[in-house]
Amino acid sequence: MLATVMNELDAPGNAIPAWRDRPALQQPAYPDAEALAAVGADLRSRPPLVFAGEVDALRAQMAAAAQGRAFVLMGGDCAESFEAGSATSIRLKVQTILQMAAVLTYAASTPVVKIGRMAGQYAKPRSVETETREGLTLPSYRGDSVNGHAFTAQARTPDPARMLEAYLRSGTTLNLVRAFTMGGYADLREVHSWNRGFTANPAYKRFESFAGEIDRAMRFMEAAGVDFEALRQVDFYAAHEALLLEYEDAMIRQDSRTGRLYGTSAHLLWVGERTRGAEDAHVALLEGIHNPVGVKIGPSTTPQELIDLIDHLNPAGEPGRLSLITRMGAERIRQALPPLIEAVRGDGRPVTWITDPMHGNTITSDNGYKTRRFDTIMEEVRGFFEVHREMGTVPGGIHVELTGDDVTECLGGGEHIDEAALARRYETLVDPRLNHQQSLEMAFEVAELLR
Repeated sequence: MLATVMNELDAPGNAIPAWRDRPALQQPAYPDAEALAAVGADLRSRPPLVFAGEVDALRAQMAAAAQGRAFVLMGGDCAESFEAGSATSIRLKVQTILQMAAVLTYAASTPVVKIGRMAGQYAKPRSVETETREGLTLPSYRGDSVNGHAFTAQARTPDPARMLEAYLRSGTTLNLVRAFTMGGYADLREVHSWNRGFTANPAYKRFESFAGEIDRAMRFMEAAGVDFEALRQVDFYAAHEALLLEYEDAMIRQDSRTGRLYGTSAHLLWVGERTRGAEDAHVALLEGIHNPVGVKIGPSTTPQELIDLIDHLNPAGEPGRLSLITRMGAERIRQALPPLIEAVRGDGRPVTWITDPMHGNTITSDNGYKTRRFDTIMEEVRGFFEVHREMGTVPGGIHVELTGDDVTECLGGGEHIDEAALARRYETLVDPRLNHQQSLEMAFEVAELLR
């Protein structure tokens, strides 16, 4: 992240009131309205978590990705938890993303825009409002910024004070990420040595020749006198779903340079498939901020819905402003994506196309675990690339739920996690994530597509 670019930002009060008059889906039912208002006022008085200059820099990089001059790698937890936010956990996620980015950079011969799905991903939409166990019905778990995971009435009651805890946790995570990425941990030589260790595993021997190519390129750079010290720092950005409207509104600040409003809870914010109605509250809130924004789109999305979203979120067609993050499912992407690309191409306003190959491929294992198959995930990625290449458009990036830990939540991969292995380290609170090894395996496979 560009920690040196810090502009004066002021809280503009009730920043974007228009969203309050729109349908607002997936919002918690807080029992105490006064407590909610007090938390909002508290958050408005606090410093921003990100700064306008950083956001503008990311916007420029997203514009480059839309044109094929960069590639976006967005990865991190399905839902962050307060309990699991240790320094080690954060470091391992950052390391995984850096390792993936090094492979993708070499393959694409373009910069990789590194975005962590972290430092704010504390809220999740749910398919049902309540959960019932042994005759007891309680509110569904909606993420640590809303309620607790434990199945008790006290834990599951939405508590607005949790948004203050989410703010503090996000801030400490961002500070640690800045320290890692600006303090030498991202040194390209070190990242490459980690990847050599990965390909030394017999399970990933098929990537050994690729790693050898990178190794020769590194030796060439060293012999040519490349200043590796200048490559010890990288830009690393934060993103999350802008689900909690009260929180996101309270984190909006006005830039003293330009008068523009910025969402300062993250560099990039996206609206999910369940809340992307063009006339709904979430889109109305994102309309008013200058950040790059994304929209998740599933197989039921119509061309007209996309044009309506562009009308609201990028009416002037500004480069880098809007990303469309497809989550179609491996079996449907080759049929569902082309008419959407055609509609956007006909419209003419630029978007950055990114694939989320995780959410359309969730299954339940025979032993009851919510999981995903690595091969199916990769099949959706391949379909995404194939469609764009057939249509002459740009596949701009990937959006992946992953962790740096050695969990066993997704089936398959080079180490062949089977259904029996899921119970060994199934730790996610909501959706299954790729573990460290599976994430790197994906990077090498995507690298082959980029070449």
